[in-house]
Amino acid sequence: MDHTRFQPVLLVLFVLCLGPAARSQDMHSSALNTSGKIIFDGRLAPYLIRHLPVNAFPQLPPPVQEVLTRRGCLIPQTYEAHQPENVVHASLQGPGSTDWAVLCSVTGTVSLLVFFSANYASPATLATAPETERLQSHGSSGVLGFNWGIDPASPEQVHQAQMGMRHLPPRIDHDALADSVVDQHTIYHFFSGNAWTLLDTED
Repeated sequence: MDHTRFQPVLLVLFVLCLGPAARSQDMHSSALNTSGKIIFDGRLAPYLIRHLPVNAFPQLPPPVQEVLTRRGCLIPQTYEAHQPENVVHASLQGPGSTDWAVLCSVTGTVSLLVFFSANYASPATLATAPETERLQSHGSSGVLGFNWGIDPASPEQVHQAQMGMRHLPPRIDHDALADSVVDQHTIYHFFSGNAWTLLDTED
């Protein structure tokens, strides 16, 4: 029997079997992205914002995951992201505390949420902005990307950022939260005396 005449048929059946799964994966990926066009620098420019679901960050404590999931959060990724980002674990409330900060995007609005370990169920909101206000150009494609990133900032990192000041402030005793516009500037949120402040980094 000539088995070769059955090979095209088997190949077609194999592709058809894989097709729905591949299409499902593509649809899932598309559902996590936001795209469109906005007026930027006086021209109509396309943009693409990639997101990750909450379950892409298994290190988050279950109570934090529950709050984010209940709110319908997706985690926006900067255009330069090479690994999951915009979820921060640091000692933000005080020395030795175990706290989290997350950028949460819901229906086009991004909020910077901070979860203190003392009460994960009630996060503080430090900043909020439409996603389309946090876009900038990059590369040669002309497609705008998301430019808001957060990172932990140790006392030493903050100290280095303040080195150019005429009157150097006292060194802080626990972490700050670095809030950055990619490739542009960074501000530092710091919790002290039961309130959030912005640390001075220049005169």
